[in-house]
Amino acid sequence: MALSLHKSPSKTVQPTKSSSNLSISTRAIGLKSLRSWRLNMVDFMETLIREASERVKSGYYRVNQHLNFPRLSLRKAIVNCQHAPVIAEIKPFSPSRGLLRCIANLEELAKAMEAGGAVDISVLTEPKRFGGSLQTLSQVKESVSIPVLMKDVIVDRVQIEAAANIGTDAVLLIYGAVAGRVDELIKFAHTLSLEVLLEAHTVEEFKAALETEADMIGVNNRDLRTMKVDLHVTARILAEVGSTDRIVVSESGIETADHVRFLRKCGAHAFLVGSSIMLADDVEEKVRKLVMAL
Repeated sequence: MALSLHKSPSKTVQPTKSSSNLSISTRAIGLKSLRSWRLNMVDFMETLIREASERVKSGYYRVNQHLNFPRLSLRKAIVNCQHAPVIAEIKPFSPSRGLLRCIANLEELAKAMEAGGAVDISVLTEPKRFGGSLQTLSQVKESVSIPVLMKDVIVDRVQIEAAANIGTDAVLLIYGAVAGRVDELIKFAHTLSLEVLLEAHTVEEFKAALETEADMIGVNNRDLRTMKVDLHVTARILAEVGSTDRIVVSESGIETADHVRFLRKCGAHAFLVGSSIMLADDVEEKVRKLVMAL
């Protein structure tokens, strides 16, 4: 099923380099992004927010075609998982590590993640820093039978509407990017039958997130201002806040089964894993090892 986007309403949008084959030019973009990040580490979060706003204004997120998929619950998938609930993430490259994987067959990659036991697939739609696209999100949704999460720097309703039109099941909101509008955006997502994973990085953000109607709370072990990763971020936050009946997803820096077991002991219920899966020679087996950690 093809996806028609606002920028080319008269024709079907074909898979781009960011959603299928990644060429040397994409590698160059990744390395350029990496160098830029190293020069502007302190301002990186502000840069992400500014660039997201620019994409909104450009019409990047205007999707003219509605794809009808039954909504699947990420929250229920996590609750019902008999092992470690792993959210496997598709991102061609990262600002901190450059190119992660040349995706020759996107459908094959998504199906490998599902076969490995992932409860959900997170898809980056941010094009400049992570090599994502809305087309990639659409293709993944068509390829698997598990929930799909749209991951982007969401700053506007039009991005959430795009997720719904594509048929996504859940969206990620970053508390630090939408603090003043978080309740409004969560409510809007819910009106479109989308679940919300609200991401926090500090104790203060986590406590504030618990006061919202978000379906799940994420703890990003990566500081998006500096890109530094520390798994103990999850440990410190959950130790201070204590137990909660809200689903908690630990995100970033998770590479091994030992990491999964450590984070579970800290109180995390699910685990979002990106780079280590994308770098694996055998994606299905990598996901399976993480899932079977518990």
